[in-house]
Amino acid sequence: MASCGRTAGRAGIGLLLALCAPIVPGSLTGEAAAMSADQVSLPTMTEIAFAAIPGWQEDDLGKALSAFTRFCVPPFRFLQAEPFGHTEQEAADLCRAAKAIPASDTDAARSFFETRFTPFRIEASGFVTGYFEPELPASRVQTPDYSAPLLKAPAGLETITEDNRPEGWPAELSHGRRTAKGLVPLPDRGAIMDGALEDDHLELVWLADPVDAYFVHVQGSARLRLTDGSVMRIGYAGKAGYPYTSIARVLVERGEGTPEELTMAGLRKWLDDNSDRRDALFRENRSFIFFREVTPENPEDGPVGAANLPLVAGRSLAVDPGHIPYGLPVFVAAGIADPDRTGSQFQRLLIADDTGSAIRGPARGDIFTGSGERAGKIAGEIRHKADMILLLPGSKAR
Repeated sequence: MASCGRTAGRAGIGLLLALCAPIVPGSLTGEAAAMSADQVSLPTMTEIAFAAIPGWQEDDLGKALSAFTRFCVPPFRFLQAEPFGHTEQEAADLCRAAKAIPASDTDAARSFFETRFTPFRIEASGFVTGYFEPELPASRVQTPDYSAPLLKAPAGLETITEDNRPEGWPAELSHGRRTAKGLVPLPDRGAIMDGALEDDHLELVWLADPVDAYFVHVQGSARLRLTDGSVMRIGYAGKAGYPYTSIARVLVERGEGTPEELTMAGLRKWLDDNSDRRDALFRENRSFIFFREVTPENPEDGPVGAANLPLVAGRSLAVDPGHIPYGLPVFVAAGIADPDRTGSQFQRLLIADDTGSAIRGPARGDIFTGSGERAGKIAGEIRHKADMILLLPGSKAR
């Protein structure tokens, strides 16, 4: 689902994805619960006027409002959490007002945000990257042309918490496997590549290219075009638990390229030119991701993010939920070319609804750019400083 970003995808993963850690949707492991007040530390901020937000008047806020109303599902779990702090009735009233505004009425949408929220500029230096959902050819069965598997989660996979952590468990190992002998570590990427899980028969789907399969691991989700013409969506289902290592960064440290050279295209070229060294490089990243098939209610929806909602291209923002709670509108102004407005910079209101292991800090964001090749190209270009402005509920902001 993205910064070293939520991570861009295989077809066009950008420098951020290549060099940084993957985003893994917390919602699929039960980690998307609304943060309680004592879990969230809002950034240091300064109140400003809406008129002082660059691009506020030009943004199509009807699209932002539509993205916001995804949180308007009873019992309004996120809207009842801080900093919203609404009662269920208050959340219902807020959502009723939001849903009454047509998506085409950007002026009414602007008025809604201006009357219901107060803008605060985050004082920390902001930085944004981009991520997307790739579309790749795939097969449900192994064939000579499709031989690179993506695996389902093994039975007994558990996230390690303070409640279940065995004595002496490695601090860096985030997951384990429940067996008759208790929780035990799973094999890492290298061991799995050597067949450590073959007897479990975990193959979910097969890709044509092992490089594509690797980058699906970086991305955490994908849209697959199957051999029969149908579409399959896959999402994160857990991981082996080992820390992520950027293979692009490994190459940089070895002097085999610069960060500017090892963009998605540069990294793929290195992997193509050095196929005899490819698997050894993959093993440097011990992290291994498991997947599940996802069946969205609307096939046109984006992948599900950490707030357990379908992501919206150009309006979903992955954040650090320890600083920015899910559901908050966040205005982002960055020196990125706006993909929807020729000649304009990226200045628009997004909604915090996702996170990722590389998204850490009070002003760190990852912009979801959509699905497919064009979205991948857009995501791969985003690696910019940014001004970030939180819109806090008016009654809670002062």
